[in-house]
Amino acid sequence: MRTHVGAALVAACLLPAAAAAQEKPKTFVEARGNVVPVPLPPGGPAPRMADGKVDLSGVWFAGPTGKANAWSVVPDAPLAQDAVPFQPWADAKIKSMSRTERELGNPGVTCAPVGVPGMFTINPYPHQIVTTPGLFVHLIESDNRWRVVHTDGRPHKSKDELEPLYNGDETARWEGDTLVIDSISIDEQTWIQGNGWFHSDALHVIERLRRPSLNYLEYQFTIEDPKVLTRPWTSAWRTYSLGKEDLTENFCTRNENVDQLRKLNEVEAGTRR
Repeated sequence: MRTHVGAALVAACLLPAAAAAQEKPKTFVEARGNVVPVPLPPGGPAPRMADGKVDLSGVWFAGPTGKANAWSVVPDAPLAQDAVPFQPWADAKIKSMSRTERELGNPGVTCAPVGVPGMFTINPYPHQIVTTPGLFVHLIESDNRWRVVHTDGRPHKSKDELEPLYNGDETARWEGDTLVIDSISIDEQTWIQGNGWFHSDALHVIERLRRPSLNYLEYQFTIEDPKVLTRPWTSAWRTYSLGKEDLTENFCTRNENVDQLRKLNEVEAGTRR
C-alpha cells in the first residue's frame, strides 16, 4: 500500500500544539519513518518516440527510489539553488504569514487547483506522463488534475483570446532532448510553491523536463514575474524516478482540517491585534 504525507497531514499535526495561540511557541519536528531508501540504477538509455524525441512517458515518483519516500529515515536533502529575489514588499508579505495562513492558502489543504508549476511543486503524489509526437499529457494522483500541451512550438493565443486559467495558456517545444513548456495567463489564485509564494497577473512560467536515463526524469522551472520579483529566477533540477504502480483514485472532497485551521487563524489574528 502506497503512503504519502501531504500538507493536510502537516496541518493536522499543527492543531493540537497551537490550539491556544497564547501558549509558549513550540518546536515542530517533521516525523520520519523507518525505511532506508534504495536508489534505482540508471537503467540504460531513455526510450525515444517515433519522431526521435525522448519519450518522457511513465509513472514518476519524487526522489530516486521509484516509490513514495514518505517514510524514509533519510531527510530530503535541501535543493542547492539561489534565494528567490522577491521585491521587498512581496518578501515582507510572505514573511508576515503565519504557518496557519500558509496552510489555508495551500491548495493541497483547501482542495483547490494547484496550477502551474504547482502540478510539480505543490504535489506530493506521483505523476503519470504520456508523450507522443506533438503532445504532452500530464496526470497527477490528486483530485483528477491533468493538463495536455501541444509540443509543436505553436505560439500562445492572441492577447484578446487569453483568459486567466489555473494552468494558463500553455505551449511547448523541444530544445534537443529537453521539453520546454511555456505558460502565461495564469490565474492569480494559484501559488508557485506551498510556502506562500504568490504571483501577479504578469507571471510567466518556463518548465523544462528531460530524461537522462530509463529510470530518471528531471524537472526545472523558471519564474518571470516583474511585479513580484526583482529578476527572473530558476529552480534547481528536481529528480523523479520511474515507478511500477498505476495511479490510484485520490480525491480531496472536503478537508475537515480547513475549518479547524480557519478557527485557529481567527484566534491568532486576535492575539496580534
